[in-house]
Amino acid sequence: MLIANPDAKFQAYPDTLKNIMSVEKANESSAWLSQWSRLNHGSTPLHSLPDLATELGIADLLVKDESKRSGLGSFKALGAPIALVRLILREFPEQRFEPHGLLAGQYRSALADFTVISATDGNHGRALAAAAQSVGCRCVIVLHANVSVEREQAIAAYGAEIVRISGNYDESVEDAAALARKNEWRVVSDTSYEGYEDIPRDVMQGYGTIAAEIIETGLAFTHVFLQGGVGGLAAGIASYLWELQGERRPTFIVVEPEQADCLYQSAIAGKAARATGSVDSVMAGLACGETSPLAWRFLQPSVDFFMTIQDHEAVNAMRRLAAGSQRDIPLEAGESAVAGLAGLIRITDSPSLAAEVGIDAQSRILLISTEGATAPGVYAELVGESAMSVRARQQAWLAKA
Repeated sequence: MLIANPDAKFQAYPDTLKNIMSVEKANESSAWLSQWSRLNHGSTPLHSLPDLATELGIADLLVKDESKRSGLGSFKALGAPIALVRLILREFPEQRFEPHGLLAGQYRSALADFTVISATDGNHGRALAAAAQSVGCRCVIVLHANVSVEREQAIAAYGAEIVRISGNYDESVEDAAALARKNEWRVVSDTSYEGYEDIPRDVMQGYGTIAAEIIETGLAFTHVFLQGGVGGLAAGIASYLWELQGERRPTFIVVEPEQADCLYQSAIAGKAARATGSVDSVMAGLACGETSPLAWRFLQPSVDFFMTIQDHEAVNAMRRLAAGSQRDIPLEAGESAVAGLAGLIRITDSPSLAAEVGIDAQSRILLISTEGATAPGVYAELVGESAMSVRARQQAWLAKA
């Protein structure tokens, strides 16, 4: 399903939003992160897929590959660390900690008794655990019933203490908040709720690094497809591009699972809303039942269309990227990473939908592949081959290019 957002605007980025998230703050966050040892040096690849573009009937299709951001395997490596650093700077102003020094572990003795906690579908918790390990503080991660054992083990590998619950993601968020109150820990969540906005803002601000790297290429896009979830990634990227490009910004389309349609429902209601489905989806990172109210403040005026897709469409998109072609590099993209491509395929398969969103033979489209095979077993089961096999084919393709 697809819905046009009547509140979307093509105008200058409002000062009311700039006072919350800005290019200036995003660039400061990016500078701090640039020296974190767990991030790979330089920008992540931006791949052109000309064969797939021709197949879809568009001029250009480019994919930003966040699986190469770090050993953590996803874009979340940009959000949790910067939120943790900014939290510590606010909590201990008298210590005069230096941001680069925090991420280098120079103050671990002073932070040994400081504990952070978060709920996660996997990637945010892994990034927070890695950041806490670097900083030297304690980390507790709450996992809901649908988080795979693979993802649990990947988080625990960074020294985090794991708490399992039987409910869904939204219930894990509530449990994490309750544990924080009981033990005087600090929640580092990527979703906001009443009275809790500073840290989710910092997480979203960290994602601006992706947008900054896109701007640096000098390329212009007519449409940008963004994953849904609670809305943090979409808000972080859309706000950055909107501030710089103003009324010339691209058309933004947000895609999410049909059973976790909280952003789609928010567009219908005109306010942050809850999903209407079961929430459980193969797109684990997007299986969120409630929109982040803070993210919605940015999405409501900037996202032009919201749409939902089915799980099998995501799986097909994973396989298409993994296969590659003569001119298209094979790409390792996880279940949540391909939502944008699945949405684009759905639209281009329908002349009426394509006309509605303005996609035609002149369109230049950007996708963000937000993660690699962060759960290798799940990836292999869905794609029909291992991530290692896909990476080997990618290297062979590069050798011939």
